Formats: sequence, structure tokens, C-alpha cells
Amino acid sequence: KEPPAVLFHGTATQHVQSILEAGLKPMNRHAVHLSADKETATSVGSRHGKVVLLKINALAMHQAGKVFELSTNGVWLTEFVAPEFIEVI
Repeated sequence: KEPPAVLFHGTATQHVQSILEAGLKPMNRHAVHLSADKETATSVGSRHGKVVLLKINALAMHQAGKVFELSTNGVWLTEFVAPEFIEVI
């Protein structure tokens, strides 16, 4: 499924450096969870501490052949986000 041009991911400050170096991984989930809006991403990320918002160039990922799924609750799922598609807001 084609995602919006940009998606968002909220994370705790202590994870930002490793994400920028190694990308976003699913960790203990089956997929990386991304949000279509900043508010949802901020809310999710704030559960883990002081939140940092990441902007994901989802359209470029899609054009590069990465697969996205849209879950029934509106969360965008993908298996991995490489560092070149991530920008700190």
C-alpha cells in the first residue's frame, strides 16, 4: 500500500542517536510502527520518556521498494526504516 509522503515516529531522547546510526527496527514487535500525524507519534513516544519526533520520508522508502501496511487502527507498519529516510524534527 502506498503510504503518505511523510510519516512520524515518536521516540525517547536516549534512543535517537542509535536510531540515526542504525535505523528504526521493530525491536520486540513484528514491525516498525509509524503515525500519519505528529500528535499521535508524540503521544506514543512520550510513554518512554522525553519525546523526540522523527520525520520519515515514507514516499521515498516506498519508491525504493519498501513495503508498507496500514493496520485497522490506522498505524502504518514497515519492517525497517534505514537512517537515510529519517530526520529529527
